[in-house]
Amino acid sequence: MIEVVDLGLMDYDEALICQKEFVSARISGDIPDRLILVEHPSVVTLGMSSGNGDLLISEKEINERGGRVQRVERGGMATYHGPGQLVAYPIIFLKNKDIPSYVNSLQNIIAETLKAYGLMPTFRAKTRGVWVNSFKIASIGVAVRDWVTFHGISLNVSADLLPLSWIVSCGHAEEKYTTIEIETGKTIDMKEVKNLFVEEFRKEFSYTRNIYKTSPKGKTSPFFVRTADNTIAIEAMETILNEHKLVTVCHSAHCPNLNECFSKGTATFMILGTRCTRNCSFCAVEAGKPGKVDLTEPDRVAQAAKELGLKYVVVTSVTRDDLSDGGAEHYARTIRAIHRYCGDVGVEVLIPDFGGNLDALAVVCEAAPDVLNHNIETVPRLYPGVRSQADFERSLNILQKAAKRGMRVKSGIMLGLGEDPQETENVLVRIKQTGCRYLTIGQYLAPSCRHHPVIRYVSSDEFRAWEEKAYAMGFKHVAAGPLIRSSYKADQMLG
Repeated sequence: MIEVVDLGLMDYDEALICQKEFVSARISGDIPDRLILVEHPSVVTLGMSSGNGDLLISEKEINERGGRVQRVERGGMATYHGPGQLVAYPIIFLKNKDIPSYVNSLQNIIAETLKAYGLMPTFRAKTRGVWVNSFKIASIGVAVRDWVTFHGISLNVSADLLPLSWIVSCGHAEEKYTTIEIETGKTIDMKEVKNLFVEEFRKEFSYTRNIYKTSPKGKTSPFFVRTADNTIAIEAMETILNEHKLVTVCHSAHCPNLNECFSKGTATFMILGTRCTRNCSFCAVEAGKPGKVDLTEPDRVAQAAKELGLKYVVVTSVTRDDLSDGGAEHYARTIRAIHRYCGDVGVEVLIPDFGGNLDALAVVCEAAPDVLNHNIETVPRLYPGVRSQADFERSLNILQKAAKRGMRVKSGIMLGLGEDPQETENVLVRIKQTGCRYLTIGQYLAPSCRHHPVIRYVSSDEFRAWEEKAYAMGFKHVAAGPLIRSSYKADQMLG
């Protein structure tokens, strides 16, 4: 299987960060082979073999003409990327450890894609790339780390070729360039080229199938993607959510378990809108000015839960610092509505800190959810950069006060943000001291290249070790692993 991630139009340096994170995840075995598709704004890239003579105009002039210069860790000299050029970055493990054969395969994939447009591609001995009618149409530049590939190919589909006059491309001053549109005399659809390229890539490397993920502008797809065979159940879930105009955190937070959970008829409802008054650097939920509270939302959540036949309902929200009670009364109305419509179902709420307002917390507790969940997220040292508007002690106090009211209390942390083992252990001790007995530990996955970076990918063995340690501390139920999220299989944790 190959996962295909279409990043749309993305700055070169942001896509490079994504590549590096994907490479680390592939080396550790946390993701399968992956193919990134992207177009870049106008950029000149200088490889490790490039010199001062590779720029025919100054870097300042390139900037003035709408381009920029980026130095990169790959072989080769100067290349140009711009809109209308398909760039593909394969992140695949080379089982045969044969780089020349891999480059030949990339040339073959490009050639077969071009043949679909009636073009006759040619290769040149000892020179990477593909030509049509003696004009270069595609370039290849690869890098490999621990036998996992990155960087890749650029194919001129409809690109403006004028910026190529700014540089000595690939060290060949005499080289002339062309595009598919020039050679065919037709307007070419980039989406069609991508689909053809992906199919040829799949066949060349003998992948039985591919999963195609198109990402929103400026956001990467989840680092971990799970497929679901029950597409009918997923479509039914989506239909009911749309009919009741409801939002799930599954979508908003780019949860990697979305397909699996939807296919099994479970979801985490997100109330109080989709815009958060805070802007945590780890979170995919949009920050901004929230809208008015929709007083019909509690009933719609309950109606949807009933139609979906849910036996366990999880409700969360954006943080609403603009409301005097942080949205606590809205939570309470939602809990009561679910009990009214759905009878004897389990209800878990994943709440914000309500700004430390203990009266607001009491309102939620008095509505009698089965579980009250509030995530600590990370170690206190990282709060300023990760959760700048939150407070570690305030969050612990929320857990402690809820536990003293007799609630079943749950919390969660993420690993991979830059914490060290002793800090993590200290946080688990502090959580346990509040009276919290239910715990989740998961891998932090950056929602986009603009968010806090993944500092490291934690192995499954390490997650198992943390789970064992948490049980030894006295936690009643612990779920730890790369894909664990706060509400993942929440009903099973309490079963």
